[in-house]
Amino acid sequence: MADQPKTVETGDETATGDPVKTDAPEVVTAEDSGTASPDPVTDGGPEAASTTTEETSNSSTPLAIFAGVVVVVVLGALTRYFEAQVPKWAVDTPFERVAKSIEFPVYAIVLGLIGNVILTKLALRDRLSAGFRTEFFIKTGVVLLGASINLKILVTAAGPSIVQALLLITIVFGFTWWLGGRLGLDAKLRALLSSAVSICGVSAAIAAAGAVQARREQIAYAASLVIIFALPSIFLLPWLSDVFGLSDAVSGAWIGGNIDTTAAVAAAGTIAGEQALQIATIVKTTQNALIGIVAIALTAYFTLKVERTPGAARPSGRQFWERFPKFVLAFIAASIIGTLYLQGADKKSGAAHIATVNDLRTWFLIFAFVAIGLEFSLRGLREAGWRPVVVFGSAAVVNLLVGLGLSVLLFHNFTP
Repeated sequence: MADQPKTVETGDETATGDPVKTDAPEVVTAEDSGTASPDPVTDGGPEAASTTTEETSNSSTPLAIFAGVVVVVVLGALTRYFEAQVPKWAVDTPFERVAKSIEFPVYAIVLGLIGNVILTKLALRDRLSAGFRTEFFIKTGVVLLGASINLKILVTAAGPSIVQALLLITIVFGFTWWLGGRLGLDAKLRALLSSAVSICGVSAAIAAAGAVQARREQIAYAASLVIIFALPSIFLLPWLSDVFGLSDAVSGAWIGGNIDTTAAVAAAGTIAGEQALQIATIVKTTQNALIGIVAIALTAYFTLKVERTPGAARPSGRQFWERFPKFVLAFIAASIIGTLYLQGADKKSGAAHIATVNDLRTWFLIFAFVAIGLEFSLRGLREAGWRPVVVFGSAAVVNLLVGLGLSVLLFHNFTP
């Protein structure tokens, strides 16, 4: 790839700069409203800003925004429909097992991509893009995820999983960051890939994106890689657990520590067995709880080092606060509130209420994945090239090996 500046299309916005080679500031998405309007700073200066702002104001009418939201909701409803019906349609066919294992992000992103093509052909995508609201949907989904994380259980009953999560995240994140640097990846994409492969997939990538102010096509790239690698893992890890003769506890810890999405962990854990599913869920939940810590660390690193020009004054506390993705605080608060609520509520009703919150979370994540598909730009992925795939794939292998070693070490004598 040449080192000269290039034009990167990001949905309906255009940013100047090499997405792989440069660490220069890019489109700010940490605290924006979720619209896809171009950023004036990265789109050619004040003159370009006035032009793009005028175009956006002309196209982003309340009716256009409403229509964009309607498109997302309709495609989200179709996602739920296919998620429920496809396994039924596939009964007694060679595709039955595969159909049961396909997660909603796959349907959502595919439908979003189909909608992207159709709306582009009809010259409507740019007009409706302000209603896609990707950041709003994904951040809301991540916050709602916090309600299902019981901190008390993790602290008092999941000591081995906490140790495993800390060691595994540190090793895999560090390796991914190092390899991405060796291959010349943009620091922001490195942060997304490192967070996704070491913690919990798309949710971690979104939290990292808010911290480092990543571009939308970088989020789409990370989400796509997570799904591509997670799907075969649903079948591969339970099978390898049988081949290696692993106990249910070790198998569950390996599954929970290595598969990047909570839904895929549940699917693989179900295949491995009930006890393996329980341990896998605890381990994955432990990793989910560390999203906030990683986001804080990334915010500090990018504010104080990556984007700080030589000789510039040290960023103030106010600048750091403005940069910090505040939805992460809401995620932590939701976890605390959920924990306290379950302590005081009737067990049956409390579980039912948390299940309702989890279902609402699923809806918001579906809308987010649909919106990612609608905003997706193939040019952005072509510009990124093969190197992110090599980095993510290599990190996934390291994750598997280190995760297996830690699972055997920490859970070989585990008894529930």
